[in-house]
Order: sequence, then structure tokens, then C-alpha cells
Amino acid sequence: MTYAQRTSHLKPEGAYQVLAKANQLEATGRKIIHFEIGQPDFETFANVSLAGVRAITEGRTRYTPPSGMPSLQEVIAEDSGRRRGIHIDPGEVVVGPGAKPALFFPTLALIEPGDEVIYPNPGFPTYEAMIKVAGGVPVAVPLLEEKNFSFDLEVFDKLINARTRLIILNSPSNPTGGVMPLADLEHIAEKALQYDCWVMSDEIYARIAYDGLSVPSITAIHGMQARTIIVDGFSKTYAMTGWRLGYGIMPRELADKVGLLLTHSIGSTAQFTQFAGVEAVLGQQAQVDAVVAEYQRRRDVIVAGLNATPGIRCQSPQGAFYVFPNITGTGKSSNELANLLLDKAGVALLPGSSFGEHGEGYLRLSYATSLQNIELGLEKIQSVLK
Repeated sequence: MTYAQRTSHLKPEGAYQVLAKANQLEATGRKIIHFEIGQPDFETFANVSLAGVRAITEGRTRYTPPSGMPSLQEVIAEDSGRRRGIHIDPGEVVVGPGAKPALFFPTLALIEPGDEVIYPNPGFPTYEAMIKVAGGVPVAVPLLEEKNFSFDLEVFDKLINARTRLIILNSPSNPTGGVMPLADLEHIAEKALQYDCWVMSDEIYARIAYDGLSVPSITAIHGMQARTIIVDGFSKTYAMTGWRLGYGIMPRELADKVGLLLTHSIGSTAQFTQFAGVEAVLGQQAQVDAVVAEYQRRRDVIVAGLNATPGIRCQSPQGAFYVFPNITGTGKSSNELANLLLDKAGVALLPGSSFGEHGEGYLRLSYATSLQNIELGLEKIQSVLK
């Protein structure tokens, strides 16, 4: 059988492949330490879960407007605007089942076949996938370890041109945990204005930042809100991965186009999930702060342990819950070392090459797991590499 060309390049996300293999090993009785999945190990906050349950018991299980309940759009607009220092109209908020629709559908609405799209590499695999599905040309910009994994601006300046339609940013980053400094964002904004292109800013980890760092958003730079799509959601901040609730913030005309794509694809996001989202935004935010503080403790432990491991050096990430250690000192490729550590040490993690060609020479580990698991995993890694 033959299939449409637009699906020919698609392949599974590396995290799910490694998880499947790790689960197979666990089924045989082996103990596996899981560093591969970027999922908070905390339960959804009790007030949020109760709001969702209450919505179900009250019969809030109907269709909603495709772009989201107005009450949720309003609280997202107020909260997101206040945090970024901009004004957002509720009509500029498009709610979806997870953040991926806010990545995919604006790309489909903007990209014609042959348009070039700049994206970070190493980066979230969905970026390249959605560019190709839309018929665009993916143009990778390396993230530099020596710049805390921000853009290589010299390469960026050489690649951006009149055919560039969209620039994708991700800060804090998956897989590196790097945060793009304001000066880099200003440089990118200047080029976006010069070449009249859109920017998609994936800010799903913006609330998870360390050492008092405030993550800047390119939308706050003069002239950029009118050409920027913010992608955000509830999965990481509120430990709501399975609830499937995310959103995009974009100029109204584009929001209307994306709303139509939602209409003809998913219809609407689950109503009771959206009520839980309202509670998440309006409820006690001290819970978020406590979780971030715990992630920072874990980060410090895993970074110190990796830096004490032969052949590995590891920067301290500024945000998200990933470390991206350089493993070139081991003399092994990222795939070789990831497979070795799973098979010999029972530690599941991801090769950097899962995130693009510029991820080779690195591993990605999620520290969204307990300190006990982190310490045990480090011991197992060191026992193999020593």
C-alpha cells in the first residue's frame, strides 16, 4: 500500500521508544530508573483535580466553543499577559487538548510548501515533524553549549532570508534546559521584523526556572506581539499531562484561522478539563513555587553527580527539568552510551541525537523523579563508566 507523502518522514518520539523498551525490561523483573520521560512525578494539585471532578458531577461534559470556554480564555489572557508584561485579549487565546495543537495548527495556517522555517536543534522532535507535514523546509540553527544552549546567532544570521516564514523558539528548552537571554531575543526580533516573518515561542516551561531567574518572552519586545505565537499549557506547571490542556496566544486573525482548524479536527477540548484549568490559574500558586524549588534541589544533585562521572561534563540548566550532559569524553556515540546504560545499568535516558543532528555527543535526562531515584541512577551510571 502507498500513503501520502506528508506522512513519510514521521517517526516515533525517542522518549516513547525508550520507555517501551524499559517497560519490557521491567516486565522481566529488572529494576529500571526512568530518566527518559519529561513528565512531572507530582500528582495534579488537589484543588485542580477536585475542580475537574466537580465539573463532571455537575454535568460539565458538553461541547464548548472550539477555541475554548470564554471563562478559561479570560483567565489565561489576564494571567499570561501579566506575567509577560503585555496586554492580551481573550479572543487571542486558543485552547486545545494539550500544547501540540498550538504548535501544529498555526504552522498549518502559516506555512506554504517551500516556505523555510528556522527551528532549534537539538530541539523538540515535533518541530521538524510539523514543518514537514505543512510542506515547509526545516532550517536547523544549532544551540551552543558555551552559550547556555542559546541560538548560534552567527549561523542564524546566515540562514534567515526572504524565504523564511517562521522562526521557532523554545525557552526554557527541551532538551537542554537553557534559557534564551533577552539580548539574543532582541537580536532575533530585529531580524524577524527585517524579514517580515512570524515567531513561534514555545514557553511551556516558562514557570519552571531556577535561581530567581525570570524567563524573558520575545512578545514583550516592541513590535513583536503582532507577529508572535505563544505556546503554553498546563501539563508541566500543574502536573496535568494526562488532562490534555494547552493553549496558544496569537493575533486575532490567526486565532480565528486556528479556531477553524480546531473546529474541523478535534471539535473542542473536554469541558471538565477546562474547568480544572480555570482553577489551576486562579488557585493557590504557592504549590507551583514549592514544586519548582524541589526541581532545583534535584537539579543540583544530578548536575553534581554527572560532573563527578568519568567522561561527562554537565552544565547546570536554568529551567525546565532536563539536563543535557556532554558525553564526548566517553568516546561513545550518544546512541551507544544510552543503550549501554539501559542494558548494563538499568538506567533509561535519551540519546541527544533523538533531538536532531546537533544533539549528538549529549544525553538527555529528566530529573522529574525523586531524589532517591536520581541518586540511585547516578550510582548505576558511574558503576558502568568507572
